[in-house]
Amino acid sequence: MGITVAPPQRIVLGELGRPAEAFRHLGPNWYAAVMGTAIMANGANALPVDVPGLHQAAVAFWALGLVMLLALMAARAVHFVRYRTEARAMLFENPATAVFYGCPPMALLAVGAGTLTVGRGVLGEPAAVTADWILWTAGTVYSLLVAFGIPYLMATRHEIRQGSANPTWLLPVVAPMVAASTGPALIPHLPHGQARETMLYGCYAMFGASLMLTMLLLPVVWHRIAHDKLAPVTLTPTLFLVLGPLGQSTTAAGALGGAAPLAAPEYARAMHVFGVLYGVPVIGFALVWLVLCLAANRRALASGMPFAMTWWAFTFPVGTCVTGASSLARATGLDAMTGVAVALYVLLAIGWLAAGVNTAKGLRTGRLLLPPR
Repeated sequence: MGITVAPPQRIVLGELGRPAEAFRHLGPNWYAAVMGTAIMANGANALPVDVPGLHQAAVAFWALGLVMLLALMAARAVHFVRYRTEARAMLFENPATAVFYGCPPMALLAVGAGTLTVGRGVLGEPAAVTADWILWTAGTVYSLLVAFGIPYLMATRHEIRQGSANPTWLLPVVAPMVAASTGPALIPHLPHGQARETMLYGCYAMFGASLMLTMLLLPVVWHRIAHDKLAPVTLTPTLFLVLGPLGQSTTAAGALGGAAPLAAPEYARAMHVFGVLYGVPVIGFALVWLVLCLAANRRALASGMPFAMTWWAFTFPVGTCVTGASSLARATGLDAMTGVAVALYVLLAIGWLAAGVNTAKGLRTGRLLLPPR
């Protein structure tokens, strides 16, 4: 199976006649900007180093991500109300935009996690915990719906062309892994006993579901990359999306092992060991894949790759590797792993600047590249 990808289209807001027309093309891919901004905060908070100003930067990125989330939710509400036909087509008729419905739940979950860890000092603990519960619950339900619903639509309704698979297919199925990695932080805020155990094992179940679905899709994606290459060139940044399930699953395994003493003390040691034995090899593979991503994108940029919203793939997937490596650094005490986490965060910051500056420029000038469809 594959998805039909047409060349990106350029849109000029001033030529649309009415300002509200801008909402016509506002797809779920825009939540990638929220994800990329939120992971800047969460990654900074996770780093196993103490750098002056790092916490303040994390708070600033969390606040920016929260504002972006609220603004985008309002804008998408306008899109759904005014352009029901276009909104329905994005989900039910166009597989290239449908896969991006994996982004909204991940944005909710990422901002929620930052609210609990970074925003606590701003909102106060009770408000931060309540906000995270709301965002985590909504994001988790949403993630499970898209993890089932989008593959179902691809198998039963979408018209999919042979040999056109690409890494964006991973977006819906990795969303439950984000829920699995952010849920453990809420375990201390649950009553002792069944409630904590249910949360722990429920997150392990989402970890397994997302991991198995990812393993099913990766060979299909790699076959396309190896045999047919990625076209158009603006899809090249999506190679980074493969890092998402790798880094997020490492983060989840570490977070679940860390929360185990509060929910399942009899298995706590085994769960902690699993987090290390799973995470180190997976991060190793992620670093190898990262080199491939950097080389392919350097080549694409040298050949004149223009800006597209796919550039936000430079952010969240790398950020999940930051949180995964940071978790392993704390679990193993290895200075080398700390160095990996810091280096990845620097790369994340560069990616965020590249995507953020170009997105702001596009919004300011009114010229934006729509995602491939």
